[in-house]
Parts: sequence; C-alpha cells; structure tokens
Amino acid sequence: MEAIALSKHGHKPLQINPIKHSQPMGAALAFMGIRNCLPLMHGSQGCASYTKVFFTRHFNEPIAVYNTSVSDITAVLDGGDYSILMAIENITQKNKTMKPELIGVHTTGLTETKGDDIRSVGAHVEIPYCYVHTPDYEGGMESGWALSVKALIEQHTKESSETKANRLLILPHVSMQPLEVEKVKEFCESFGFEVLALPDLSTSLDGYLSEGQGKLGTGAIGIDEIADLSECAHVISIGESMKTAANALLEKNDKIVHLHFDSLMGLANSDNFVSALIKIGQTEPRPSIRRWRGRLQDAMLDSHFLIGSSRFVITGEPDMCIGMCELIQSVGGSVDAVISTVYSPVLARIKAKNVFVGDLEDALDYFKEADLVISNFHAERLLHMQEKRSALAIRGFPNYEELGNQLKNDMLYEGSTYFLFEIANKLREVKHH
Repeated sequence: MEAIALSKHGHKPLQINPIKHSQPMGAALAFMGIRNCLPLMHGSQGCASYTKVFFTRHFNEPIAVYNTSVSDITAVLDGGDYSILMAIENITQKNKTMKPELIGVHTTGLTETKGDDIRSVGAHVEIPYCYVHTPDYEGGMESGWALSVKALIEQHTKESSETKANRLLILPHVSMQPLEVEKVKEFCESFGFEVLALPDLSTSLDGYLSEGQGKLGTGAIGIDEIADLSECAHVISIGESMKTAANALLEKNDKIVHLHFDSLMGLANSDNFVSALIKIGQTEPRPSIRRWRGRLQDAMLDSHFLIGSSRFVITGEPDMCIGMCELIQSVGGSVDAVISTVYSPVLARIKAKNVFVGDLEDALDYFKEADLVISNFHAERLLHMQEKRSALAIRGFPNYEELGNQLKNDMLYEGSTYFLFEIANKLREVKHH
C-alpha cells in the first residue's frame, strides 16, 4: 500500500488542473439513481449551482439539485435541522405536483465543519429520509457515491433471514454510465435472474426524452425495493469502492452471497463474470453472449498491432482506471502512468509503470510521450499545447466535448470490443499524421 504515492511531486499543498471532484457531487448523482428521490445538498447555493451546471453539461439533461442555501452567517446563527426542514417545506410547497418518495440529504464542507446534526432531522420529516456525511474536504466523487449507497442500505433496508434464489443486486461504481448499468442488468437477466441495481441511473440520466424531466430522480429502483434488498440471494459489487455497501447489506442478512469484481472490462474479467453467473444462475449463456466473446477476441487481434506498439496514460477514478489499464495491457499496450483522483486499495493492483494520486499537472510530463491519453475533458486543452500530438479518448467526469456520454458502453464483451476499436482508430489517426 505504501508504494502508491500521493502525488508525483510529493505532498503538494494544492492541486493544479485537478481531475478530482467532490464527495457531494458523487452523493447527488447517487440519489438521482433512486426513483422519485429529491437530492438535497446541505450547503451553500454555490455548491449546488456548480454541481447542477457540471451534470447538466455532462449529460445534456435538465438536472435538479436542491440545496438548503446555507451561508456563512446562517451556518453560525441557525441550526442545521432548521435549514433542512425549511428547505424541504419550501421545495414541496412551491411544487405541489412533486411528490418525493425519498429525500437524500448530503452535506458539504461548510455544514460538516459546523457539525450539523443531520440525522435527527429525519424524526421531523414525514417523507422517507436518508442522510449521508460527504464533506468535500475528504475523498472524492467515487467515495461520495459509495457512502450514499451504504447509507441507503444501512438506513432503509430491513433485516431478513430468508433470500429469494433468483434475486440479484448489482452495486455499480460511480464511473459506470447509465447504459453500462442497463447492459450489465440485461446480461445478468439472461442467466435467469431478477436483477436490481443500486443506484440505478439506467432510467434516470440515460438520454431518454420524457415529460416532467428534471424535478426528481427517475432511477429504476424505488425506496420500497431498497427496503427488501436483504431478500437478494446474491450481491455483486463492481469496483473496490462498492465493497463497503455490499458489506452493509450482508449485515442485514448473513445468508446473502457476495461476489466482487474490480472491473467488467476485457476478456478475462468478462469470462470470470460469466463463470460466476453460470455457477449461481438458472441457465447457460445465450448464443449472443458466446458470439460477442468471439467478436472481442477478433477485436483484440485486429487492434493488437496499433495498441501493442503504443504508450498510454490514464487518469480518473480508481475503479475506472484499473479496468481500462487491464484491457489495454491485454492487447499489448504499454501504460506509462495511471493518475488517480483519490487513494484506493485497488491502486496497488494496477500494474502500470507509474501509479499515483495526483492532478493533470502531474500527468503532463507523461502526456508528452504518450500516443493516447484516456482522461476527462480538461486534458484536451493541455494536449493541444504539446508539440507532439497525442490522441485523446475522453472518459470519466466531466465530458463537455462529446454528446451521448450516457450511452457509452465499455463493459463486458460487447463494450470492450467497441472500446478497443475506438482507441485503435484514434491511434491510427494520430500515427498517420
């Protein structure tokens, strides 16, 4: 664990061109994946406004991020419970047609520093209430998401001693796009399971045009289903950050079987996933799954010469980085550096030449020698400043450059096939120039 550096330049007092985003942003996104949930950020208007703009531009969707409008003065003079109660009353009174089934309260640095007791507020709220401490001076987007999922299970899932053999829960990490959640669910359903995901953005930020968008979360899982999650026979966590949520569910029912996967990208990871589903499932893989496996094998052969002769740099959330690194290396690519947003135990399992927590300033030295960079939108400007042009595959948050982020799929056999072709084509463009 000690081998993972906190930064290429040691203990920096600040970040320059950061790739990290705050815990409250991850929490807000998680609550958007719950049906008819009202995500309520307990903090200042500026925190909520930035989060709203960030997600609106990334997903190209109207995003509702409500907040308690705490200022430095009211933070001192008023109790935190008063601000939350007033915010809930004002929001619901102004929107008579809006009937939230859950209120997801998550804190910011201001209210955490003050030490507001957000737990006690639930006793004064008639609507189901979930609270989570997500100060933005700790962790990042990935941990904020994971803490919210853990809180939902701890506070709202009932204890049980029985399970339903065909019911399965997926715990996706924050970097999985809405379509990827949908694809993984459908993949598991093909083995005979009744599948739930927590959170489930597949019906929330999936680019589907419908009436009444933007007021409440429209995720595919509701508070009633969250209450009965302890009846799932199996829980599958995808990403190191989701292990804590899975463990929280095991506390509700020790008969649940937990299966963990660091990633579902690439041939080996997909094979392991299929093997696990065959072992616990009701049916054999469909012919289409076998065919996609063959397509991925062919894609690995077709892209080998371009990818195998190239150097890569990856930046982003830890759970995203490990899958992409493994897939690129499986085709012979050389990963010079992985720069993570925050520390995670999974970083010790990434087999790149350099692995550390840092920012885009730290990554810049490696960009100069890379043939292709996998990073968020902010890396584009830095790459344009270089004398040698490197290709860029935009992944992670934010992506303001491209449309259809929510419909990108890099998971399992099918998504991995498309991912390899995408980066191979980008490499071809650069190398031909």
